Amino acid sequence: MSKQCTSHLLMIRPANFQFNVETAISNAFQKSLEGITEQEVREKAIEEFDAFVEKLRLNKINVTVIQDTVEPAKPDAIFPNNWITMHADGSVYLYPMNTQNRRLERRDEILEELEKKFQITHVIDISESEKENQFLEGTGSIIFDHINKIAYACISPRTDKDLFIAHCEQLGYGHIYFHSYDKDGKLVYHTNVMMTIGDGFSIICLESIKDENERKLVMEKLESTGHEIIEITAEQMDLFAGNMLQVQNTDGQPFLIMSETAFNSLTELQIERLEKYTAILMSSLPTIEAVGGGSARCMLAEIYLKEK
Repeated sequence: MSKQCTSHLLMIRPANFQFNVETAISNAFQKSLEGITEQEVREKAIEEFDAFVEKLRLNKINVTVIQDTVEPAKPDAIFPNNWITMHADGSVYLYPMNTQNRRLERRDEILEELEKKFQITHVIDISESEKENQFLEGTGSIIFDHINKIAYACISPRTDKDLFIAHCEQLGYGHIYFHSYDKDGKLVYHTNVMMTIGDGFSIICLESIKDENERKLVMEKLESTGHEIIEITAEQMDLFAGNMLQVQNTDGQPFLIMSETAFNSLTELQIERLEKYTAILMSSLPTIEAVGGGSARCMLAEIYLKEK
């Protein structure tokens, strides 16, 4: 079984999924859909969510699904990976979120549900830095190379450099930070839309890293730690080709999880290179992607905790 991948995932079934005006300020991937009511958006998101969960389970990937509460409304509750990480040593970290309405997603009831199935030894809440306007949004902000104990982050309004470095030191991980820009010259809001690290490979939009020294640093670190770099274009990044997660099923078989949008953006050669390392598992998430501005990876919080 790989140290990089887990076979346990946490997913939050949405109760009030909708366009989040607060997060749209820094998330250029969000789109307000015309000609569709908020109720229809909610219904479509639940359909896409349930079909995704079913696909994962059919492939023997363990999914703990927790239903979101109707009140207070949490439009992005479907993306739990931003506020929680769960580690093999039994620790759970709670992260500082950029917008007020996303801070509501950190719920004690979710930790209580997880504790029924998994061994949690200590919970470390670093969300206090919200008061200082410093944010670090979990595995949206941070891409972990667990095998080599290195973390990567692109600095943005959602990812504070000093907080990232301090957190890496807390975890005992090395750190690589850089700046990533979209086609309009805007900082990419989360690292996990431009970069994925799997077992032996990394998918990354190198052209979004405009600074040559930063790009060189990232490439050299990935290559020196044994990752084949599979480069994607800015256009593919816009179609969520960077927003993927490798997991393994209960038999130890690896799967790279992505949306149909992301898969359809890949070239035959890119798919061929990926399939040397992993099977590909995709699901249709068009409403969630357009309205939420996040894709398959954002919906998955990895559980490395030991089962009870």
